[in-house]
Amino acid sequence: MRPEQSPLLEVKHLNVDYESDSGTVHAVIDVSFTLRRGEILGIAGESGCGKSTLAYAVTRLLNPLAEITGGEILYRGEEASPPGPISSSAGARVGPHPIDIATLSERNLRALRWSELAIVFQSAMNSLNPVMTIGTQIDDVLRTHQPGMTRQQRRERAVEMLRLVGIAPDRLKSYPHELSGGMRQRAAIAIALTLQPKIIIMDEPTTALDVVVQREILNEVLQLRDALNFALIFITHDLSLLLELADTIAIMYAGRIVEQGAQRDLYRHPRHPYSYGLLNAFPTLTGEQRTMYGIPGTPPDLRHPPSGCAFRARCPLAFAACATELPLLQPALPGDTQQVACHLYNPRLHAAPPATEDIAAAYARQSAGRVAR
Repeated sequence: MRPEQSPLLEVKHLNVDYESDSGTVHAVIDVSFTLRRGEILGIAGESGCGKSTLAYAVTRLLNPLAEITGGEILYRGEEASPPGPISSSAGARVGPHPIDIATLSERNLRALRWSELAIVFQSAMNSLNPVMTIGTQIDDVLRTHQPGMTRQQRRERAVEMLRLVGIAPDRLKSYPHELSGGMRQRAAIAIALTLQPKIIIMDEPTTALDVVVQREILNEVLQLRDALNFALIFITHDLSLLLELADTIAIMYAGRIVEQGAQRDLYRHPRHPYSYGLLNAFPTLTGEQRTMYGIPGTPPDLRHPPSGCAFRARCPLAFAACATELPLLQPALPGDTQQVACHLYNPRLHAAPPATEDIAAAYARQSAGRVAR
């Protein structure tokens, strides 16, 4: 964990809905978090929990069926720069006063994206333009946001970006289909970093890659963060990745953040039963073997969110209050920086918070019951 720095992005009570023929899907519900300068924030959860929707909402890239229905996305640019409007002619110039991305005009959004905030999508083969060379795609970003650069300067920057991510400069003339999966993902990262934005969002960037290439890219991301000092939001369904990469981790379930805290705290003492289930959904590669328990059931239908705690139907420690009262995200223990949305930590509803061993034992009993039936 790096020394605490000032907030760069503050998301407050964000809500995102999808309108469909079968009803409104509440994909992101009352989500709040803070991203600090130079920090890596990991967001994990099962498919459909709202992770990608959250990323697209922050960048205002939601598809037409989705809408931000509430909340703020406050971006703070240079701490020392004088306050001033966003300039669309040479990228975004943002002062210390926050700008609400949720309310920006399309013109100002175009100035903000890539210059201050960039995204690397899940599938590089789909996000890269198949009929344009990698060099042309980098050049396109520079011509749009840095119109004062000469052609030679743009080419030099493109060469610099490819070298930065470990790709030979002669690949500037290559089309995406001529690159391996790992090289395509590196090229997508190079494009996102071209204007050296202060925030990079990576939406499951290593999902389709083998474990060796995955490891190489994760190491490169850490090196790039240290060299360029950007803040990173890394989204994945694989919590084990975040344990090696992130400073802070947020766990999402059914559109809400159910636990968040420092990586080391969440690894040693997962508070929410869902977090424990995710952490124990993968085997250890070293040390003693351990019994693994899967999380039973499936996430709820977000067109009709259940009352109370959305995880209660799958939780091995659910009790009566979980069916009626919505748990709020708050410190797990007095003075704790680790926050959890779970009634097990509410002294008004539950006698004492469970230890990690108690959660493990409850999952073992639940698993034994499923096998017995």
